[in-house]
Amino acid sequence: MINIIDIALVAWILYFFTKAVAGTKIMILLRGVFLFVLGQIIANVLGLATISWLINQVITYGVIAAVVIFAPEIRTGLERLGRATDLFSATPMSSEEKLIQASVKAVEYMSPRKIGALVAIQGSRTLQEYISTGIPLDADVSGELLINIFIPNTPLHDGAVIIRDNKIAVSCAYLPLTENSRISKEFGTRHRAAIGLSEVSDAFTFIVSEETGGISITHNGVFKHDLSLQEFEEELRKVLVPDQPDKKGWHQRILGGHRK
Repeated sequence: MINIIDIALVAWILYFFTKAVAGTKIMILLRGVFLFVLGQIIANVLGLATISWLINQVITYGVIAAVVIFAPEIRTGLERLGRATDLFSATPMSSEEKLIQASVKAVEYMSPRKIGALVAIQGSRTLQEYISTGIPLDADVSGELLINIFIPNTPLHDGAVIIRDNKIAVSCAYLPLTENSRISKEFGTRHRAAIGLSEVSDAFTFIVSEETGGISITHNGVFKHDLSLQEFEEELRKVLVPDQPDKKGWHQRILGGHRK
């Protein structure tokens, strides 16, 4: 039984190795090595000591030289072997993780450049009422696309982007403005729209100020501003992947109770 398993494993390794290096220069190298090994076996059988010694030297030093000469091809072959076996393939990134990374990438770019942005991510309650006011996109979320949408003086930069089911549903959408009189006048229309949406839905909304580059978020009536990029990502993860434990907490600033 052990012998059968041993043979099966060797056959499996040879199959995937051959599949990985097929069509590369390594295959030519292996054919050459095979011919030298076959020649040495024949020389040993026939008792040709000098030929056997010579072939052995060629194989010994030739393998070292081949590793140096064919280093790029060997690396490529090993990469293909890894992909062929699927043994070390990474776990596919979830759509929520893609959304988090795209949002963080966009904010990281826009904040220091003071590119104003307003993005609402739909929760369990529909935002169709506000989606209907925007320009349909139905596009996959990416940091580059979010950045390009909010570049000043472009057709889509006004209004809000609304993300539904991890896709950009619309841009240029209108959100309800808050009527809360406690909101400081330092916060403009984007902030008031984000707060207004948080008062009537469970959407997670983030804002980049075009005056200061400051990062703010709203969710379920809670408004937090002047966040660092790390704090922004932590808040986003709390909502999109709540099963993941928070690595770092921070002092929560609640609507009407923020500090100057």
